[in-house]
Amino acid sequence: MFLATGTRNDDKTSGGIEPIVDRIRAGDVRTVSRLIRNIEDKNPRATEVIKALFPLTGQAHVIGLTGAPGAGKSTLSDALITSYRRLGKSVGVLAVDPTSPFTGGAILGDRVRMQKHAEDKGVFIRSLATRGALGGLSDAVDEAVHVLDAMGKDVILVETVGTGQSEVDIMNNAHSILLVLTPGMGDEVQTIKAGVMEIADLFVINKADQPGAAKLLNELNRALDMADSFPCGWRPPILTVENIAQAEPFVHKVNQVRSKIDEHYELLRDSDILRYRERRKAEVQLKHALDSTLVDQVVACLGRGGQWDALLQALTAKSTDPYTLAEGIASAVYAPDWTRKLANMDIGPG
Repeated sequence: MFLATGTRNDDKTSGGIEPIVDRIRAGDVRTVSRLIRNIEDKNPRATEVIKALFPLTGQAHVIGLTGAPGAGKSTLSDALITSYRRLGKSVGVLAVDPTSPFTGGAILGDRVRMQKHAEDKGVFIRSLATRGALGGLSDAVDEAVHVLDAMGKDVILVETVGTGQSEVDIMNNAHSILLVLTPGMGDEVQTIKAGVMEIADLFVINKADQPGAAKLLNELNRALDMADSFPCGWRPPILTVENIAQAEPFVHKVNQVRSKIDEHYELLRDSDILRYRERRKAEVQLKHALDSTLVDQVVACLGRGGQWDALLQALTAKSTDPYTLAEGIASAVYAPDWTRKLANMDIGPG
């Protein structure tokens, strides 16, 4: 699909874009890494590549892992990679890490934990920096998921940074969401609060051999019992994973988690829920693209002319308010009949 007032993707895939797309589809790790880096840096050329890749996406099962810091998300991700690889599925991992105050990049703790998969050509692991983004995710996650999807990964794991109850952005990026909890971290109280609890499709009690696991399990069940209904009748299962040092029981439990994840995805595919989630994701992506296309360009234009600093100074001095300034900027940017043009915009085929 394209906008008649814009530039068609077909025109952009010639020249330098098409070879990049071909290398990504062929699984070239260096090209994929460079593109994701450009996405994080908001390089305009990356956007043109994403336009060409977008029609090739929509095949991967995207799994989100969220939970408080120290819950063991990276350990579980590492084990799930192994479980899926034993099934012959290729895996991509986007591990969102805190931003380095020195470089602006990601602190690569997650890639250190998953180092054993570094030589596996069926696995691609990339750390992304939050760079101030709220909700537990990086702004680049949307586009990075598209890249790994077009790369041909069967499963994409997205691990949030681990900031607690505010980590709800993952619901706009993943088909199946795992909430990882551990005993003794205050989770017994947190489970009855709104937020992450309500977006989870599966609960995993990690380190379930520790004291307090039974109490946490009971609290989770009690919270689920208070729910009015569940989409498609899917009551989020509560799974337990014990000590990683006990290899065979640990692997068995992880395989149970993976099996439930796949069961949930099959249920989504056989119902209208997957279509609803894809529409919700599309809405978020479109709004994000509008921000990048409209707001970012307006801010850049104001910055080049020096007006941006003047506006901020006026706000700091309380001589005006942000709403009045925003209305003034909008009136300057849009033509008098912009609403009519928007209503009559030719969306084109698609």
